[in-house]
Amino acid sequence: MANFNPAWFGYGALLLLLATCFAARIEQVRLGVAAAALLALPIAVFTWHGVGYALLLLAILAVNGALAARGWLRDAGIRFSPEEQALRALHFADLGPAGVRRLIDQGHWISAKRGEVLIRENQAAPSLFYLAEGRALIQRDGAEVGTLTDGALIGEATVLDGAHATGTVTLTTNARLWFVPAAALRAYLAANPDIAAALHQGFARALRGKLASANTRIADMPPLS
Repeated sequence: MANFNPAWFGYGALLLLLATCFAARIEQVRLGVAAAALLALPIAVFTWHGVGYALLLLAILAVNGALAARGWLRDAGIRFSPEEQALRALHFADLGPAGVRRLIDQGHWISAKRGEVLIRENQAAPSLFYLAEGRALIQRDGAEVGTLTDGALIGEATVLDGAHATGTVTLTTNARLWFVPAAALRAYLAANPDIAAALHQGFARALRGKLASANTRIADMPPLS
């Protein structure tokens, strides 16, 4: 122990704080701060020789540890139905359970009939839709340009800014949908910017998936003669 250097605990605490900067959820931030305070305690004991420093670090550890534990316990009590869990896994993975619960509760689950038009070309999307079960057709200027199947988000490209849709989306089968009206979604996200940031990431993934699907569809088309 003659070569023991308490400064290594300080380096570890700083690295933990650095890692905490990249945490996606507030509970992870609190847990990282608590762990950093715990690592810094030996410095207060062996180097600073100050009871005040040690008590301050213990207070930081206790407060953040308790808040993190309360958050984890709250999340552990949240339940999702199977279709809600599928929506969460596909599109809201960047949100904690409490955030997902609040967001899903802004919308409604419905059963829709074949032939119903969800979004019309050159009109603002009335809602954000999640196609839990079923199929839908995308048309532009009357021509088919794509299809949507189970798990797809519909309207994510324009619902937040109110821009006009570039195509018409029509159900080609009976379907099970979750939807949240555009105005209600924008108001909710304006009041919850942390959820808005995570939702944008989910929208970006959905759009990348649609782009990849469109590229595959184009690649499979027969060459023009």
